[in-house]
Amino acid sequence: MKHNLKVTFLILGMFFVAQLLGLAVVNLYAGNAMPYGLGPIDNPSPVTTLIQFVISLCFAILIILGLMKLKAERILRIWFFVVVFVALGLFFTAFLRNIPYASIIALVIALPLTYYKIIKRNMLVHNITELLIYPGIASLFVPLLSVWTAIVLLIIISAYDMYAVWHSGMMQKMAKYQIQKVRVFAGLLIPYLAPGQAKLLANSRSKKALKNAKVSVAMLGGGDIVFPMILAGVLLLARGLIPALLVSVFATLGLAALLYASEKGKFYPAMPFITLGCLVGLALQLLV
Repeated sequence: MKHNLKVTFLILGMFFVAQLLGLAVVNLYAGNAMPYGLGPIDNPSPVTTLIQFVISLCFAILIILGLMKLKAERILRIWFFVVVFVALGLFFTAFLRNIPYASIIALVIALPLTYYKIIKRNMLVHNITELLIYPGIASLFVPLLSVWTAIVLLIIISAYDMYAVWHSGMMQKMAKYQIQKVRVFAGLLIPYLAPGQAKLLANSRSKKALKNAKVSVAMLGGGDIVFPMILAGVLLLARGLIPALLVSVFATLGLAALLYASEKGKFYPAMPFITLGCLVGLALQLLV
């Protein structure tokens, strides 16, 4: 097991809570217009949406790699700030939509959270907002996809994840660059001390011991959170709550299997395991 039980269960719990929040936000937006003019201008077919999404994702990755090459950390930080700010606005608007000026109030709430996440880099705020950002993002794409196109999207993302982690190492480079240079990470980020280190620090008041303490970090990328959320949201609108919950539960079990089988010091693509869990959940709901 790559991380200790406490950290493993914390990651799984946060992942599952994010999935439930995603279903709540998708349900609240169902049949309602999106704020900030973010709804689609036309009504593209799910296949067209899938193609456009994959092409846009490829361009986004190329842009990020280009900015990394140019060492344009400030531009990337601004990019993260805008995305987080708008995504939080979408999340809070969903719950405030019945009151006047809901979308403006939502941005007022989102602004200090975004500031403490991106500028001040508060770790608690970072992880809490990670649970809220992806439901907002998912709500934009869920109405545009069908069940089958959402499944194809997960398979494509899983293939890319395997290539980027196991073959090119691109995912590790991007994560390292985000944390060390941009100082923002898109995903859960949980630092913790190994048991021996924790006991040593508890019994020592030495500043040197504190400075030399080795900190492990548990990470889960934002894509690993949002893509199963999109499939579950599509199922919620198409087939109801139970199929959506089954997918969310089995996506969490897929992640749990990865965390249990993973080894310290090694990197793994999470999406293939999460996608497999989603497919098992889908198959089960078809049987019942």
